[in-house]
Amino acid sequence: MSQTYALPAPTGPFRQMPLERAGSVAVDFTSVGIGETLATATRWPDHSHAVHELLWNDAGASTLRVGRRTWTVTPAIGLWMPAGTVHSAVSPAGTRYRATYFTPDADRSLGLSGTGMRGETSPPAPPGAVPEAPPGALPQTPSSVRITVLVRELLDRLGSTTLRASSRRLTEAMVLDVLAPAPHQFLVHEPTAELLRPIVAAVLADPADARSLGDWSRQLRVSERTITRAFQTETGLGFARWVGSVRVQRATTLLADGEPLEDIAEAMGYRSASAFGAAFRKLTGTTPSSLRH
Repeated sequence: MSQTYALPAPTGPFRQMPLERAGSVAVDFTSVGIGETLATATRWPDHSHAVHELLWNDAGASTLRVGRRTWTVTPAIGLWMPAGTVHSAVSPAGTRYRATYFTPDADRSLGLSGTGMRGETSPPAPPGAVPEAPPGALPQTPSSVRITVLVRELLDRLGSTTLRASSRRLTEAMVLDVLAPAPHQFLVHEPTAELLRPIVAAVLADPADARSLGDWSRQLRVSERTITRAFQTETGLGFARWVGSVRVQRATTLLADGEPLEDIAEAMGYRSASAFGAAFRKLTGTTPSSLRH
């Protein structure tokens, strides 16, 4: 490893970055952070980092894509991106994004094992949740994480230029100890099956599309069971829950932008803010207002 990791990232509306394997570039830190307010809409095409990346926003919503899966990042919902994972990203103008990079062996170098994101015992995960990492290992798959007040304060503390080395190590250890996958993964897995393409295109274009499973069954001239099986095979979700995941992701973006709940409910196809809130809570285990920053 003869290179030294270079920060900050390139500038401009189109930011080409390299594809790096996990641990392939030498670094002289355990963690380091960057932040920027984007003057224009910005796109990062496929790239990967030699280090782990924790992303969150101070303002606005971003989307990150890994293969056919798309995550939303807001001030309340961050994303853990493991080292070496190829991903792309898009952020609108006005977004204030933040990123903290951790070395692949950060947990071991800080003397951590079996806690936080690295292996707490937990109930069985719901469909679409990220599998639990083994004790002593940081997650090796992308994972939505809740950016709580505590996590934000700790990450802000890591940005201090006057922090003593011992205090930095303690703060880094605390971040990795308290950081945990969100109960609901704020992602949409886009199916590729030919049968599902009309459904996927319609719902992604308009999450308020009110056609039911029965409606699509008649339109496509296949059984409801066939459609359900196709969704479950590719996404782990049935038709209704997949549509719900699209609505949740789109609503999360609108919440980050400060849109009124009534307007969001209408845009997602619900008759009232209360109906939207109940559906959102059923799908995510939390309320829409809890995701406002």
